[in-house]
Amino acid sequence: MASLPNKVIAQVAFKAGGDIFHHLLADNPQHLAKATPGPIQACELHQGNYGVNGSVVQWKYTVDGKPQSAKQVLQDVDKEKKQISWKMMEGDLMELYKNVLITAHVETKGAVDFVTWTIDYELISKSNPHPLPLLNFFIELTKEIECHIFG
Repeated sequence: MASLPNKVIAQVAFKAGGDIFHHLLADNPQHLAKATPGPIQACELHQGNYGVNGSVVQWKYTVDGKPQSAKQVLQDVDKEKKQISWKMMEGDLMELYKNVLITAHVETKGAVDFVTWTIDYELISKSNPHPLPLLNFFIELTKEIECHIFG
């Protein structure tokens, strides 16, 4: 039986500058391990270059106190739209979901920058939970990045 696609979305006001946020995620994600060592322990480039579509990165991170890893391919890197997506290739999330796509998009409304995190996924089994802890992870990560920038 085919599973239906699902989507969870969170939007966070980001006072430290949307351009800075997008640049950090797209071009310098390896810096996140230094900037936010609680949630992210490592980001290693396996193929290509940071910020380039088709490049492959390996993450080590912690969700709800549980160490996890993910190998992802970058796609939809758009510096003008300030958007980047990572398609999951392998890792802990692949035990529960298939076709996982994580997108971070920065947009300005009025004078405020907002970071919108979207997780598109399919449940492997109907009994699997939706990835709300991961969505909360991205909300907290965004807040930690903001704190790091403001120092």
